[in-house]
Amino acid sequence: MAVTKLQRRKRIKLGIRRKITGTGARPRVSVFRSNKAIYAQLIDDEKGVTLAAVSSRELGKERNNIEVSKETGAKLAEKAKSAGIESVVFDRNGYPYHGKVKAFAEGAREGGLKF
Repeated sequence: MAVTKLQRRKRIKLGIRRKITGTGARPRVSVFRSNKAIYAQLIDDEKGVTLAAVSSRELGKERNNIEVSKETGAKLAEKAKSAGIESVVFDRNGYPYHGKVKAFAEGAREGGLKF
C-alpha cells in the first residue's frame, strides 16, 4: 500500500519530536501551514503550555505566500521578545525547510529570535 503525503509527514514529524523538546527558557516553535494561512506557537513542553501564538490571519492577510510567512515570523519574534524569550528550538512539524516554512524562520530570525 502506498504511503500518503500526510502519513509521510506524520512519520517525519514524530522523528523530529523525538529529538527536540521545548523548555521554559528555550521553548519550541511549532509551525503549521494550511492552504490559506500559516500558524505558529511557542510551546513549553515541560509544562505543556503555549506561551505565545501567531497566525497570518491575525495580520489580516487573505493569502498565504512567502511574504506573509515572513511577516508572521517577525510578529512571533515580537511577541516572544515581549514575553522575555530570546532563544527557541525550531520544529518544522514534518514540512520541508523550504518556501513558506523557511521564510517564516527567516522572518523570526530577523525579528531577533535565536534558533
